[in-house]
Amino acid sequence: MRWATYLVGTDHRVGLVDGETIRGVRGVSSLIELLGDDAERLARAGDEARRDPLEVLKLDTAELAAPIPAPPSVRDFMAFEEHVANARSRTGGVDPGWYEAPVFYFSNPAAIHSACSDIAISPGSSMFDFELEVAAVIGRGGSNLAPDEAEGHIAGYMVLADWSARDLQRQEMALRLGPVKGKDSATSIGPYLVTPDELQSRRAGNGYDLAMTASVNGLQYSAGNWSTIYWSFGQMLAYASRGTRLVPGDVIGSGTVGRGCILELSILHGEEQYPWLQAGDEVVLDIDLLGSITGRITPGVAPKPLR
Repeated sequence: MRWATYLVGTDHRVGLVDGETIRGVRGVSSLIELLGDDAERLARAGDEARRDPLEVLKLDTAELAAPIPAPPSVRDFMAFEEHVANARSRTGGVDPGWYEAPVFYFSNPAAIHSACSDIAISPGSSMFDFELEVAAVIGRGGSNLAPDEAEGHIAGYMVLADWSARDLQRQEMALRLGPVKGKDSATSIGPYLVTPDELQSRRAGNGYDLAMTASVNGLQYSAGNWSTIYWSFGQMLAYASRGTRLVPGDVIGSGTVGRGCILELSILHGEEQYPWLQAGDEVVLDIDLLGSITGRITPGVAPKPLR
């Protein structure tokens, strides 16, 4: 199944994507309401939407919000080896510790954007970047999960765009903390939540054989594949749940697919060929079967002085 959150006026509504239509679910304003320990709740809601929808809208005219507009938390991992190797090729390569556990940082749940939102450059940044990622949404909560059981706690997958201010990130992480404002302004997710059964026939390696591409102003920048991921989502969830609890609606980002950001491409080929994003640029991130995110870059506000 493919699920969407859409707007009617200022109201958030939840609907099943059925071909070229969205069939609204009665009495539900958030996908999180359909998640939880009852794993069949989402499937029953889909059956009800087909049988007795609240409304039926044309998909191409519906105003889509982020599938999970206000997640309880957002964790973003770094699970693709090629990305790590490329990004750190000038500073000693992949740290051996990266192969011991899948590392992540907490991102900002208040900075979630839809798959078609405009994206403002982070205040004070002149090295603004996209990162092409997959995201999982937690369906059933759990703690201290084992990798082989953790994937059963996933409600579905989405495209994720991690918008990154590389200059701010570099300054912060030199102080052994962060990223903070380097990653704090925007994360786009969507356009749909796609349940795992939709992808099962494409299972490959630690992920799925699904092409991942990115373009800027119509020029292809990135081409990767989810199947090249080093750490599986089961392993990521197991690590994230260690000593704490994952809850329904939590968003788990994979980290950037290899060559899935300007940072990598500028290291490999130079900033002249792959310049940082500027106001007016249009970025399209696409993952086969999951859909596309389109971000139109707008000017950022000037940062207010701290002293």
